Amino acid sequence: MDFLGFVEQLVDWVWGTPLIVMVLGSGVFFTLVSGCFQFRNGGYIFKNTVGQIFSGKVDDGPGLLSPYEAVSVAIGSTIGVGNIGGVATAIAVGGPGAVFWMWMAGIFGQLIKMVEVTLAVHYRTVLEDGQSTYGGPTYYIQRGLGQERGWHGLAKVLSGLFLIGFLICYFFTIQNYTVAEAVAGVFNIDLLVVSFVFLVLLYASIWGGIRGLGKIAIAVVPFMCIFYIGGALVVILKNTAAIPHTFRLIFESAFTGTAAVGGFAGAAFAKMISVGMARAVYSNEAGWGSSPMIHASAKVNHPVKQGIMGIFEVFMDTLVICSVTAIMIINSGEWSSGLDGATLTLSAFSKGVGTLGTTVLVVGIFLFGLTTSTGLFAQFETLLTYVVGPHSKNLDKVLKFNKYVYPLPGFLLVLYAQAYGLPTYKVWMFIDISIGIPIFVNLLAILLLTPKFLDLLRDYRARYMGHGKVDADFKVFYEE
Repeated sequence: MDFLGFVEQLVDWVWGTPLIVMVLGSGVFFTLVSGCFQFRNGGYIFKNTVGQIFSGKVDDGPGLLSPYEAVSVAIGSTIGVGNIGGVATAIAVGGPGAVFWMWMAGIFGQLIKMVEVTLAVHYRTVLEDGQSTYGGPTYYIQRGLGQERGWHGLAKVLSGLFLIGFLICYFFTIQNYTVAEAVAGVFNIDLLVVSFVFLVLLYASIWGGIRGLGKIAIAVVPFMCIFYIGGALVVILKNTAAIPHTFRLIFESAFTGTAAVGGFAGAAFAKMISVGMARAVYSNEAGWGSSPMIHASAKVNHPVKQGIMGIFEVFMDTLVICSVTAIMIINSGEWSSGLDGATLTLSAFSKGVGTLGTTVLVVGIFLFGLTTSTGLFAQFETLLTYVVGPHSKNLDKVLKFNKYVYPLPGFLLVLYAQAYGLPTYKVWMFIDISIGIPIFVNLLAILLLTPKFLDLLRDYRARYMGHGKVDADFKVFYEE
C-alpha cells in the first residue's frame, strides 16, 4: 500500500461510525437538554445577533474585541474555502446525499457551537492589563474538569491530546491551496506564483495582531458574504426549473448512497455520511473547539450572550452559504462532471453566469481564503498563549515567532501537492485527519461539562429572558 492509500484508509477510520455518532449525537443531546433552544427561540436569536450587530452596543468589562468583531473574525475563519472547495469536494466524492448530512451537522451543530463558546467565555482568563482575555478548550478542560471537578489526570490527558491534534492542523491548512487552485485555473497563472502572492498578503494581514484582525474582519466579512451569496443565487435562479430535481436528488440519495453517473464514480452510504459530516464540521467548526478561542476575546457581560452568537455563526456558514454552494453545483448538473474542489464550483458558476461569474467567484475565494487564514492564526495565538503561559516573559517572543512561521505550512502543502500531482480530494484527506482528534477531545470535554452549561443557560434565561428567578450569588464568570 502506498502512502496516499494509507492516508485514505486512515480518513475512513477517523471519520468512521464512532466520530459521526458522537458529532450528531452531541448536537441532538444539547438540543434536547437546552429545550430545543435554536428551534424555539429563532426570533430572539436573530434579534440578539443581527440586531445587536446593527445596534453597535458593546458591554463593559474585559475583552479585546466587541461581540460583533469577535463573531466577524470567527465567521471569517469558518466562512471560507470550506464553503466553496470543501462543499464541492463533498458532493464530488459523496454525491448529492452528502448535502443532507451536511445540513444535519449544521442544524444540530448550532447547539454544539453555543455550548463550546459559552464555556470558553465563562472559563477564560483575564491578563494583568484588565482587557486582554484568552479562552478555549484547553482553558475549560483544565479549569472545568481539572480544578472544579478534581479530574486532574483526565484534564491533562485531554488538553494534551487537543494540543497535539491542533498542532497537526497547523501543518495542514488548505486555504492557500484552494485559493491558488482557483486563481491559477481561471487566469492561467502558475500555481506557485499565486500561492506565493497569497503567502505575502497573509503575512501583511496577521501583523496587526488580534485587534488588527478584528478591524479587517469587520470590513471584509459582510461584503464577502453578500458578494458570494448574491453571485450564487444568480446562477441558481437562471435554472429554476431544475431546483425540484436538485432537492429530490439530495433527499433520495441521503439514505441509499449515489450510483455512478456521468463522471461521478458512485458513493456508498457510509462514505456519503462521512464526507458530508467532515466537510460540514471543517466549514462551521462546530465541535472542533477552534472558534471559541476567538469568542473568548469578546467584551460581553454573560457567556451565553456570546454563545448565541455561535448559533448565528453556524446558521450563516452551513445552512446559508454551504447550502447555496451545494444547490448551485447540483442544480447546474456539474456535480457529475468528474471535476472536484474549487474547480467544480467555478465550473458551476461559469455555466450559469459565464466569464464574469467565474471572475466574481475567484475574487470571493481569495477573500474567503484570506479571512479564514487570519482567523485560524488568532486561534493558534490563543493556544500558544495557553502553552507558554499568559504571564510568561517569553510570550511576546513566541507570538512573534508564530507570525513569522504560521503562513509557511500552507505554502509548503501547495509545493507538495504540485510536486506529486495530487488531485484536490486527496489534498483534503489530510485536513479530514487533522481535525478528527481535536473534535473528539473537545466534544468529550463539553459533554462532561454539560451541568455547567445548563447552569449558565438557566441564569441567562432568568436575567435576560424573564424565565425563572435570578440567583444573586451565581458566578457568571470563573474569574469573579
